[in-house]
Amino acid sequence: MQYLNRVVLILILTVVPFGGAWADEYADTIKVFKETGASGTFFDKSYGYAVFPTIGKGGVVIGGAYGKGRVYEKGNYVGDASMTQVSVGLQLGGQAYSEIVFLENKRAFDDFTSGNFEFGAEASAVAITAGASAQATTTGSSAGASGGQHDATTTGSTFTKGMAIFTVAKGGLMYEASVSGQKFSYTPK
Repeated sequence: MQYLNRVVLILILTVVPFGGAWADEYADTIKVFKETGASGTFFDKSYGYAVFPTIGKGGVVIGGAYGKGRVYEKGNYVGDASMTQVSVGLQLGGQAYSEIVFLENKRAFDDFTSGNFEFGAEASAVAITAGASAQATTTGSSAGASGGQHDATTTGSTFTKGMAIFTVAKGGLMYEASVSGQKFSYTPK
């Protein structure tokens, strides 16, 4: 068991970029989601959102994911968030991806920023993909992406229980990329 935990940690660390912060990774990530099909329309119709520029995920049967983000209310930065996830099941590999969680109204915003929030089994994400057959898919409680951020497109999506989730792959290869079971903590600015 301890061996598997080490393997998961190594996989996560290999897909999460090292070094200092980029010029403004949050602004760059928001720009990607604003310029990408349907996800761009959610900025105008959402009360708030949480953006995670890089979530690193790795697993060999037992997996884990972690990422730091910022929470915005009516377009204003109001606090920090972190996301953790532990999963068990058919999975192999490691990947890095960006994620944005749109919060439809004040109630959804308050639920998300209550301190500790977790996506249940009904959570699903639209995976923004790029390449020759650019498409977005919503598949049950998981989302998988290939390609990257440039020239990506999406198809329509709606809020589910006050939230809409989009992901875009940054690198790596992983058989499983579930958003259910993600746990979020929030700290006001």
